[in-house]
Amino acid sequence: MNKGLRREDLGASVEELGWDRVRLSVVVPVYNEVRTVEALLRKVRTVPLWLEVIAVDDGSTDGTRELLPKLEGTLIDRLVMHERNRGKGAALRTGFQHATGDVVIVQDADMEYNPREFPMLLQPILAGKADAVYGSRFLGGPHRVLFFWHSVGNRFLTLLSNMFTDVNLTDMETCYKMIRTELLHTLPLSADRFGIEPEITARLAQARARIYELPISYDGRSYAEGKKIGWKDGFSALWCIFRYNVFGPKAAPWTPPEVPLWDTPERLSSISVGRTGE
Repeated sequence: MNKGLRREDLGASVEELGWDRVRLSVVVPVYNEVRTVEALLRKVRTVPLWLEVIAVDDGSTDGTRELLPKLEGTLIDRLVMHERNRGKGAALRTGFQHATGDVVIVQDADMEYNPREFPMLLQPILAGKADAVYGSRFLGGPHRVLFFWHSVGNRFLTLLSNMFTDVNLTDMETCYKMIRTELLHTLPLSADRFGIEPEITARLAQARARIYELPISYDGRSYAEGKKIGWKDGFSALWCIFRYNVFGPKAAPWTPPEVPLWDTPERLSSISVGRTGE
């Protein structure tokens, strides 16, 4: 088992979980990633889960905008185009609105995060232990050695966020946030840029969601390789942490249904019928 998740924590064997009954919506915000987005989407499609892939182009100007329509119907289930660059938060909010799966995960298009770790992140949700799961870059998973001050900045922002939310995350800024769709659609999200990360965290804490955190691998890239987030975004995050934790609208407390959608008689019946028809 992965660090931080023991077999006894799941309450059921991994094999007994509803892997074939839960649909995972993968929201991919894309901005000027023509060099990596197709390879990333092909990697996503190798994940042995029932997937819905939603790509949101956020006003790309490097050829990405022309490439993505060619991938729709094969690698992409739903493609949405922003007419101008509005920011990662805006792209994610658009993607969340179009998600029809039971669970949603964010996947950047730059190959820094490995989608083959989706099943590991999904386990606590399927086991009924979590409403949201964060993949942490700071819990001992393999990672490329890069920027020291970025690491310090991430840890500081996480500490500050934790002080406001009263949760003990190690990586608030991680891309890998996996959230039950029913919960996600109740969160009042408004951030347009990278402030979406502290906003989602603040809203989940306000909703009293059960959050798990698991170690993930991380293959970070340099600015020469296309990294976009910079020190200005770090300073902006300070304000976002204060704003979304102190001011409204705040998320209402959320209680998960007694029976998740993937365990309802309707879903069980539809899966059984589908198998019979194979």
